[in-house]
Amino acid sequence: MTGVSDGSVALPARSLRPFVRRYEGYRLSGFPAGSHVGMPSVDLTIILPIGAPLTISRTAMIDQSPGEFGALASGLGVEPVVIEHDGYQHGIQISLTPAGCRALLHVPPAALRQYIVSLDDLLGDDAPRLLDGVHAASGWAAAFTVVDRILVGRLGRATLPDARLDRAWIQLTGPASVTVGQVAADAEWSRRRLETRFASEFSVTPRDAIRLGRFTRAHAMLRAPEPPRFAEVASACGYFDQAHMARDWRSLAGSAPSVWRANEVFASVQDDSTASATGSTV
Repeated sequence: MTGVSDGSVALPARSLRPFVRRYEGYRLSGFPAGSHVGMPSVDLTIILPIGAPLTISRTAMIDQSPGEFGALASGLGVEPVVIEHDGYQHGIQISLTPAGCRALLHVPPAALRQYIVSLDDLLGDDAPRLLDGVHAASGWAAAFTVVDRILVGRLGRATLPDARLDRAWIQLTGPASVTVGQVAADAEWSRRRLETRFASEFSVTPRDAIRLGRFTRAHAMLRAPEPPRFAEVASACGYFDQAHMARDWRSLAGSAPSVWRANEVFASVQDDSTASATGSTV
């Protein structure tokens, strides 16, 4: 049986765009049963399963047991998560910027680390309203409108981080080649001060932020149905060479990009260039 993908990618309401990267609705069926690797990223992740909970066989934190998880959030880090599936997955993934963690979940990213945290613990009464609305929605656009409404209502209730930390995150994870020392100088901090403040806010080091930026860009390019050659991806994403990219992928994803691409049945079914773009303008 040929796998079928019915999904949609949407921008959030305008007031949410500094905090939410995108919404990604997915409904995948008819694929072979197997494992899906949840990759480290520059974004935090909220997942709203529609139907069955997620079965996670490998968590990112060694002191958190695998198991079944409903609606969840997870923070920043450098470890992959492994999700088992029977060839069917249905839900919405929300990608938050680090600033969005404070603005919408009302905690800094370091409070989550890479633990899998129930949305009930983070959103309180908003969690059941969000899930009930998404389950009742008649389509992707209606579901994304529900998410917009709940998240917009959570704005303005939390203190945002020092602007220098937000700027440092953008500099270190962006495409421009910068050093930790340059970013520290821009913030008018010592390098040690930057490293301490950065880790206390984001739970990753400045060097790991650089790695996550490169990796996220490479992952996005390799998700395409017809991705560029690996050497081209490595050059475009700031790696020294293809071997450097392969070493980083083995560390962050658990396998070289060629192995991930060959084994990941969901690699390109939700590629941004093929999914329909919807979204509100609140």
